[in-house]
Amino acid sequence: MKFTKMQGAGNDFLLFDGYKYKLEDIVPKIKKMCDRRFGVGGDGIMVALPSENSDIKMYYYNSDGSQGEMCGNGIRCFSKFVYEKGIIEKKDKFTVETLAGIQNINLETENGHVKKVEVEIVNPRFKPSEVPVLLEGEEVFNREMDIDGKIIKFSSIYLGVPHTVIVMDSEDEFDINDIGAKIEKHPLFPKKTNVNFIYVENNKRLKIYTWERGAGRTLACGTGSCSAGLVANKLGLVDKEVEVIAEGGDLKVTVLENSVLLQGGAEITFEGEF
Repeated sequence: MKFTKMQGAGNDFLLFDGYKYKLEDIVPKIKKMCDRRFGVGGDGIMVALPSENSDIKMYYYNSDGSQGEMCGNGIRCFSKFVYEKGIIEKKDKFTVETLAGIQNINLETENGHVKKVEVEIVNPRFKPSEVPVLLEGEEVFNREMDIDGKIIKFSSIYLGVPHTVIVMDSEDEFDINDIGAKIEKHPLFPKKTNVNFIYVENNKRLKIYTWERGAGRTLACGTGSCSAGLVANKLGLVDKEVEVIAEGGDLKVTVLENSVLLQGGAEITFEGEF
């Protein structure tokens, strides 16, 4: 099976044309394909398939083989992939069906190549039962949890997938890998959670460190960056438009009335056959 390896802000993925290959042939091989020593390596895989209600459908799987509802950096790579490979009609605006709903895509193109991708991630959810997180109340902002005897303040929302945001007083306040893994599988989160550690530099710029559900430590997370911008804005820490500095690259996040815009580049690193 031929694949295209891509990265967006350091998040790397393997992409497949589902019009040519069967999903049931791809899924059993995900863990091996994403293994960085015995396979190609990647944070996850995406498969392009026909959609009945959108221009194209995206199936996303984490590197551990679990299926994810959405992936912000992933869908930016996916959009460049289906456009440049001619899997969809070449137009700068189109829709992508995901398990988290229909996402709106805007492309900046030049001579048939995608320079930047903007995705609008709609309908953020704040109620604990919709994240989900096992707490009472209308929303989950500035709550507390105990990790190894240390009280950590957190906020959780659903934005395509469950996200938890931790605001740090300094960039080295937490061991990201240790605390991230423990929060991901904390009993408060029945479907687990992505964990985003943020350090706010000023009202227009924040840094983010990511522990992804089903993938572990990654260099970036698109929906995580959007969640970080949204939560930080709700907490009064940043403006509606904010630069998010991930370990793998920079992203632009804009908070709207009932959605969040994510803008950044995507890059094909190589192609191969598995």
